[in-house]
Amino acid sequence: MNWLRGFLPQQLPASYGERLRAAFGAFLGIAVTALVSTAWFGSASGLPLLIAPMGASAVLLFGVPASPLAQPWSIIGGNLVAALIGVASAHLIMSPLIAAAVAVGCAFAAMSLLRCVHPPSGAVALTAVLGGPHVLALGYAFVLVPVGLNSLLLTLVAIAYNNATGHSYPHHAHMPAHPHPPVTRLSFAQAEMNEVLADYGDTVDISRDDLEALFHELLGRAQGRNLNTIQK
Repeated sequence: MNWLRGFLPQQLPASYGERLRAAFGAFLGIAVTALVSTAWFGSASGLPLLIAPMGASAVLLFGVPASPLAQPWSIIGGNLVAALIGVASAHLIMSPLIAAAVAVGCAFAAMSLLRCVHPPSGAVALTAVLGGPHVLALGYAFVLVPVGLNSLLLTLVAIAYNNATGHSYPHHAHMPAHPHPPVTRLSFAQAEMNEVLADYGDTVDISRDDLEALFHELLGRAQGRNLNTIQK
């Protein structure tokens, strides 16, 4: 049973109000992106000028706007790079299956180097290869429309909505709503933080600044609790 429980993810530390806020943001982001994109460029098929990976991007931008994977450069840079590599792979490699694998692998490598890793961008690269005759006919224009346009519009909605609902976006580290400054503040070098994260082995989806802010807040609360215990 313990082994099976390992497959169950931890519950997200979010209230029902926060989940509703994120869900409405995703709805608003996709609705605005689809409506503006279609009204601007039209759609010969009558379908919204919207690509499927934007759904995954919306979950990140509105559900976890503090994640390094959900920042503006991540979605715009990641999607544009992935689309460019996907279109190139589709045109240069005859086998769609090999082209799809190359597109996703190379897109991830490029995003890593350019510091714009965005998980839905892997689906963008795949769409550029396997999206069908209409997508292939667009060629490199697919990079700008719909990929670039969709990404830009969704990002603009995320910036407006997240900030209007009390979330910093683009995200920056900040103190919690009820700060508890530590009595004795510990300091450590950035190199030490990098060493610890490297030694940990797994990639952690949180910025170093956020990690440091949370550490000092936890330290402050622990020190306050210990002081109260001693005084009693």
